[in-house]
Amino acid sequence: MSHHKFLTSAAIILLPASPAFAQSAQQAETGDDFHNDDAIVVTAPYVDRIDILAGTSVLTGDQLTQDLRGQIGDSLTKLPGVSSTSFAPGSSRPVLRGFQGPRVRVLTDGIGSLDASNTSVDHAVTIDPLTAQSVEVLRGPAVLLFGGDAIGGAVNVIDKRIPRDVPDEAFHLDAVGGFGSAANDWSLGGSLDVPLTDSLVFHINGSYRNTDDLDIPGFVLAPELRSEVLAQAAEETEEGNLDEAAELTETANQRGTVFNTASETINASTGLAYITDGGHIGFSVSYYDTDYGVPSRPGAEHAHEDGDDDDGEEEEGPVTIGLEQFRADLRAGVNLGDGFFESLNLRAGYSDYEHTEFEGDEVGTVFEVEGIEARAELVQNERNGWRGVIGTQLLVRDFNAIGAEAFVPKNSIESWALFTVQEIDLGNFEVEAAARFDHADISSSIVNFDRNFDSFSGALGFAYAPDDNGLRLGLNLSRSERAPSAEELLSDGPHIATQAFEIGNPNFTTEKSWGGELYARWSSEDAQLSATVYANFFDDYIFETETGEEEDGLPVFQFFQEDATYYGFEASASVVFARAGGFAFVTDGVADYVRAKIKDGGGPVPRIPPLRLLGGIGAQSDSLDLRAELEWSDSQNRVSAFETPTDSFTMVNASAAWRPLGKDGGVTLLASANNIFDVNARRHASFTKDFVPLAGRDIRISAKFSF
Repeated sequence: MSHHKFLTSAAIILLPASPAFAQSAQQAETGDDFHNDDAIVVTAPYVDRIDILAGTSVLTGDQLTQDLRGQIGDSLTKLPGVSSTSFAPGSSRPVLRGFQGPRVRVLTDGIGSLDASNTSVDHAVTIDPLTAQSVEVLRGPAVLLFGGDAIGGAVNVIDKRIPRDVPDEAFHLDAVGGFGSAANDWSLGGSLDVPLTDSLVFHINGSYRNTDDLDIPGFVLAPELRSEVLAQAAEETEEGNLDEAAELTETANQRGTVFNTASETINASTGLAYITDGGHIGFSVSYYDTDYGVPSRPGAEHAHEDGDDDDGEEEEGPVTIGLEQFRADLRAGVNLGDGFFESLNLRAGYSDYEHTEFEGDEVGTVFEVEGIEARAELVQNERNGWRGVIGTQLLVRDFNAIGAEAFVPKNSIESWALFTVQEIDLGNFEVEAAARFDHADISSSIVNFDRNFDSFSGALGFAYAPDDNGLRLGLNLSRSERAPSAEELLSDGPHIATQAFEIGNPNFTTEKSWGGELYARWSSEDAQLSATVYANFFDDYIFETETGEEEDGLPVFQFFQEDATYYGFEASASVVFARAGGFAFVTDGVADYVRAKIKDGGGPVPRIPPLRLLGGIGAQSDSLDLRAELEWSDSQNRVSAFETPTDSFTMVNASAAWRPLGKDGGVTLLASANNIFDVNARRHASFTKDFVPLAGRDIRISAKFSF
């Protein structure tokens, strides 16, 4: 019953079908009828089918093109269990099963993005979805292979910067371009692969995106915050401060546009790969540049010391971020034959990153990150149903923040890890086991800080699949441990972009979690169903919350460590209910929910997404796909201290994909209408939800070419 297809040069694994949207995306990419395909393709640096990846989703093809946004977090929100930080259109990280920040790893081809995006929610991810071939969302115990800190999961973006194969034709060109009306969003991306010999291939790609300020329906401020600002205006009026009152009233009545949310992004890379039957080696160099606005939190004004100003204060300009990253990557593999090990795979990346936070035209704070991450895996040949992988991982990162509002001191991280995953096929039963050891050294000479952390993580999975009926049942158990991040340990100061005074705790211990999940999957020619329930029990859980105090005129957000519990479910379904006239008529849906609380009366964990239901109906053929969908998000009234509730919303979307030259013609034209009824919607997981709502009605058109 097991599939044992392994392509060493591309490190491709096959997994049983999962969410409905991942299925339709793959069908659009391959041209096959996805209802007759019981596998999705996942690229990963280990064995070809590991069932502890029960929660894997893959976004590719037309669905990826239609959902492209400027940041990877906002491109994935239709997948089960996925939300987004949605700090601003220029900065958004994925939220998986309610987890964000250091508990979600964002990867490019199996290694980290090597930027500062995990330092704070206002920092952009330096991965451009425009250049992605596919995006994998990995949840559950198996993500500990990427780090014990990835308790929530991992997002792995696959691109072609380092070519994976040699084209049969003289060259291969891929291009995508589009426009979105809600932010006057223009984007264009393309890649070219040229075979120089039978084994050597050259690659070049680039992309450009430009957006204006975001259009929204209704008021910019959420009702509770708007009432608060209007009350402040009334107080200023009573005190005779009419100018201040007028300014506050104007802020409260802003509607239609979220100012200072425009962005511009440029991305370019080139690569070369040598690929033979005995192995492969390739490298790439890339450049990423983005400038984006950071919306202001009403009332979060603070003074800046300025010797030239008589009263010690100066007027703040709008906050913007200018970001640059230079990056070099290496991927290599050697086929080792028929011995105990089948292949040796290597992946490494180096990054030189800098971003500057501006206040108007003035430089506020400069963040610099230089880092190297590498991993190596020895993949075992299968012996009597037993197979697996043994690997090691290394990370060296130097971080520096320069400026009066450098809320984290200069620090360095050196970490290494050993990991393994093993699987035994017993016919209808399979057993998987994974283990990982991490050692991290975090130091900062400026504050005389130097601590070492040793972390142990493991997982055990059991799966049962009766013969020939498409059913699969599984149980996964895990124990994960992560070292606190440098930001959780060392933050102590004002942060201009988040407009908060952030305080860490250098005495934090490692965070430990016991987790479990039960899953069931069933697939047939015309249906795929998947459901997972999960729970995590934390000792010494680290979280950041508002304290109600102020420092330097800013609200204080402090990190604490307490025990906590998470539990929730994810479900997806896709069913062909009719076939006629060359069309398959499909209905599908996604549901997810997570509930999290701090033990011993600590209340709810901040920024947890509420119950979400998404369903659609569509017609699919070789040349035309049509779809209409409805997304409902419940209100979130389970909030932590000083956190505001979020109203429910319902959005209606529709899309069409036309392949005028047929399914293998290489041309796809796409159109979509998102939030058709112009609903005011806010993501509860967002730090800025009360003054940065989601986009209003957004008409998007795009075209994709592959020759």
